Amino acid sequence: MTAPGLALFDTPIGRCGVAWTPHGIAALQLPEGRDAATRARLLRRVPGARDAPPPRDVAHALDAITRLLAGESRDLSGVALDMNGIPPFDRRVYTLARGIPPGTTLSYGEVAARLGAPGAARAVGRALARNPLAIVVPCHRVLAADGRMGGFSANGGVATKLRLLRLEAAAGGDGALGFDPHAAVAHLRAADPALARVIDAVGAFDLRLRRTPSVFAALAEAIVYQQLAGKAAAAIHARLCALFPRPHEGPTPAQILRASDAKLRAAGLSRPKLLALRDLARKTADGVVPTLDEITRLDDDAIVERLTTVRGIGRWTAQMLLIFRLGRPDVLPVDDYGVRKGFALARRMRALPAPAEVARWGTRWRPHRTVASWYLWRAAERGGL
Repeated sequence: MTAPGLALFDTPIGRCGVAWTPHGIAALQLPEGRDAATRARLLRRVPGARDAPPPRDVAHALDAITRLLAGESRDLSGVALDMNGIPPFDRRVYTLARGIPPGTTLSYGEVAARLGAPGAARAVGRALARNPLAIVVPCHRVLAADGRMGGFSANGGVATKLRLLRLEAAAGGDGALGFDPHAAVAHLRAADPALARVIDAVGAFDLRLRRTPSVFAALAEAIVYQQLAGKAAAAIHARLCALFPRPHEGPTPAQILRASDAKLRAAGLSRPKLLALRDLARKTADGVVPTLDEITRLDDDAIVERLTTVRGIGRWTAQMLLIFRLGRPDVLPVDDYGVRKGFALARRMRALPAPAEVARWGTRWRPHRTVASWYLWRAAERGGL
C-alpha cells in the first residue's frame, strides 16, 4: 500500500465504503443511502484519499466483512487498522471492543471498568459514537447498562445495530439442515426432468437457516413484517425490540403482555398487529405455541395446526418457519406466489398454476419438497431459465 485510497463495495445490508492508508484500514462506513454521502464521510476521516482498487489485505478484509454480513461466521480481529489521529482514550475503547466475541455484548460501564476507568461509561459511549471503523471495531456489541440498545451513529440507527447483532447471533449457530441436501438434489433430478433444468440453471442449493432464540421471537418478527416493505418492517421491528432489554434476542411473551397499548403502538405497530402479538404472547404463555425444544418433537402438520390458532398466523407463515427457521425437509407452500411462478416457468406454462396442481405434481418430489420449493423461488427471481 502506498497513497491513501477509498472504494465502495456492495454487502447484504447495502453499499458500504472503505478508506485505507499504508498502515491499514482507516475508515469503514456503513451505507449512508447515497454513494456521495458515504464517500464524503470517508474523506472526512482520510482527506485526499482517491478511488482505487483495494490492495490485497484490504480486499481480503472486505470479503470477510461481506460474508459476515451475509450471516457467515468470520473473525475480523486480525484486520490491520490505521488509528492515527484517533484520541488515545478512543483508541483504547476500540481495541477493547475488538476483543468482544461475536454474538456477545458488554455494557458501556463494563467497557469502562475493563479499561480501568470505572465511572467513564459516558465517555465510552461518546467514543463509540465517533467510531470511524464500523463492524471491524464492533461498537454494536456494546449496550446500555440495562441491556437496551443505546445509540448507534450509523445510518439506520438502532435498526442497523439490531441487524448486526442478530446476524452475528445467527452466524454463531451451526446452521445445519435436518437433511442431506446432496441426496435431496439427486432425488429431484431423477424424479422431475423439468426441475432438473431449474437446478442446472440455478446451481448449488444454498439455503441458510435463520437462527432464533425462541419460536415466539420468530413469529413476533413475522407478524411485524406482514404486508410491509422490508426496510419499513425492519425499522418497526427494531423499535419494538428496543423497548425492552437485550433487544437482539427479541421481546418475550411476558414483556409484550406487560407493555401498554400506547407503548407498543408508539413503535409503529398497527392495531391488528398489536392484537396479533398479544394473542401470540398469551398462547405462548399457555403452551399452545411450542418452545424450541418441544417443536423438534412435533411433525410438520402438528406444528402448523398449533401455530395457526394464533391470530395473524396463517398456514404460509407457519410453513416459512418450518423451512427457514427449522430446516424441515418436506415443506411445499403451494399458496406462495414465488413457488407457483417458478413452477410455471419450469413447465413453460403461460398462466400460474392453481395451488392444487402444484400440490399434485409435488408428490413426486417427496420427501424433499423444501429443496424443490427453494429452486422454484430461485427460478421466479431469475424470471426464466
